[in-house]
Amino acid sequence: MWKWLHPYANPEVCYHFSGKLIPWFAIASAILLTIGLSMSLLFSPADYQQGESVRIFYLHVPAAMLSMGIYLAMAIAALSALVWQLKLAESSIAALAPIGATFTAIALLTGSAWGKPMWGTWWIWDARLTSELILLFLYLGVIALYNAFEDKSLAGKAASVLALVGVVNLPIIHYSVEWWNTLHQGATVSKFEKPSMSVEMLRPFLINLLGFSFLVGALACMRFRTEIIARNSMRPWVKALITGKETN
Repeated sequence: MWKWLHPYANPEVCYHFSGKLIPWFAIASAILLTIGLSMSLLFSPADYQQGESVRIFYLHVPAAMLSMGIYLAMAIAALSALVWQLKLAESSIAALAPIGATFTAIALLTGSAWGKPMWGTWWIWDARLTSELILLFLYLGVIALYNAFEDKSLAGKAASVLALVGVVNLPIIHYSVEWWNTLHQGATVSKFEKPSMSVEMLRPFLINLLGFSFLVGALACMRFRTEIIARNSMRPWVKALITGKETN
């Protein structure tokens, strides 16, 4: 397996491979989100307690889940960068951090919009909301740290350390509703044996989650290619690419 993966440690190979993935991810995302959002906004039933406001769920929960998933991917990349000195892993951290920060902000904003009719307030220092806010600060810290150094090798190492340290916040977010007395509702979708929702609501949610996941993949590939170009701007293949002598 390592022999098969070895060529993808080459920035040029990885750049072109990422470019091939973008249209597939983008098309899959567009199709799935069109279907999923149409089902969730137009055809899924209203909740017997929350009414029509439950439709925020179809954006809020995928955004929250992906905010943690992206950070976990960053932490894995950070471990690879620090242990095996993989430069492409550092580039992937820089590519993923702004995307993760965006989805975390969406989760917080939609959570506030959902909390207003349910809790009577836009914000409360609930355990899960607070830990999700800390996650946003961690993302912003990684972005700021990566851009604080002109030497991208040093910047990548510093960002990797912060990304790896911050991963301790993920189990706190996930288990906060079990560890502390909180207003935030408990697990619903993650109860795989018996999810606490009807099939009519679960189906569009899963389609949306998959659609947003493909969207993250497309955005990550585009940003990853940009990072590769920035880090290898003096390489002959990059110069050839810029001058139009090579196509992707």
